[in-house]
Formats: sequence, structure tokens, C-alpha cells
Amino acid sequence: MRILVADDHSLFRDGLVSLLEAAGFDVVGQVGDGDAAVGAALRLRPDAVLLDITMPKLNGLEVLRQIREAWPEAQVVMLTASDDETLLFEAVEAGARGYLLKNLKADEFVEMLNGLARGEAAMTRQTTARLMAGLTQRGPTHTLSPDDLTQREVTLLELMVQGLSNKEIAQALSLSENTVKYHVKHILQKLGVQNRTEAAVQALKIGLLKSNL
Repeated sequence: MRILVADDHSLFRDGLVSLLEAAGFDVVGQVGDGDAAVGAALRLRPDAVLLDITMPKLNGLEVLRQIREAWPEAQVVMLTASDDETLLFEAVEAGARGYLLKNLKADEFVEMLNGLARGEAAMTRQTTARLMAGLTQRGPTHTLSPDDLTQREVTLLELMVQGLSNKEIAQALSLSENTVKYHVKHILQKLGVQNRTEAAVQALKIGLLKSNL
């Protein structure tokens, strides 16, 4: 996977690049401010952008919005030292494919990025739980449509937002991984989203998920 790293702290950035390269990722660029991050992302078109939220010139959330507007396929993962839930909600609603705290262990960080390459959200189960709890408290903002998910798809979606991988979902539901991938694809299509995190946000907004997740 080709990765662009954007962080204004050069020591952290250099360490992250070393970790990524040691894990077999192709780091195609590294930048230290928001303006440079937007330009590099649109010029290099990496598979993923690891983006610090606190950046000079343009903050990370604005960088995220600009990249997503110009290049909707971008997989942007936010990096932060803060566990501020407001930032988490804003990042996900702006289209972030992941949200990772900088205090993650190296092996956990690498596993999150490997999951991203498999189409999973780069987000720990603890962060996913906080996101679901916060969005549930906001309550449904849309009415159900004729294109609702089937009960099987809702069950699978509930497991997705709990952070289970395709393999774990397959085991839980006694299905093959290929069948799970097929269902995931159709869930994303029905909800009009591109990844698991966006699917969870949309499902909560239209009232498809129960509040006890």
C-alpha cells in the first residue's frame, strides 16, 4: 500500500515512516503542513494518507475535507494525541476512513493499516464504541426508506461496527468469508457509502442500528 504521511512533528513523522517501511508499506511522501498535505495527496494519489489533526497552515480536518472534495476515493486516516469525541465525530462525518491515537502500540498501528487495505475502518474497537455511543445519543435524523437492509444485513452490520473482521463475522454467522464480503459490498451500496465507518454513521442516522451497540 502506498502511503503519504502528514505530520508537523518531524521526530514523530520520521519514526512513523521508519515503522511503515519496516512493515512493508511504500511511503511515497512525507510533509509537515496542511497546504503541503493537500498538494502532495492530489499529486501523488497514494492509497492512504496518514494525517495529523493539528497541522500548521491548514488543520487536519480542513485538509481532509479538501482532499475528499477533490478526490473522493482518498483513504484518509486521522492521527491525533487527543481523544476529543467532537474531533472524532467531525472527522468521520467529513469522510475519514480511520481515526487512530498516537499512543497505539506499533503492532496495533500496523494491524489497523493492514485492515484498511482489506476495506476495514482503521479504528480500534474502543474508538468505534465511542463513536457509536455518541451517534446513538444524537438519535435518528432520517426516516426508514423502502431500500432498508434485510435482517441478515442488519445483523452483519452490527458485527461490522463492533470492529469484527470479515473472518470473525464469518465465524460468528457460520458463513464463508466470500459470502460476508458479498453482503458487505451490498450493505455499502444500499447505504450509499464507501466504507464500514460511513456505513455505521449512516445506519445510525436512519435508525437501522439499536442503541445498545
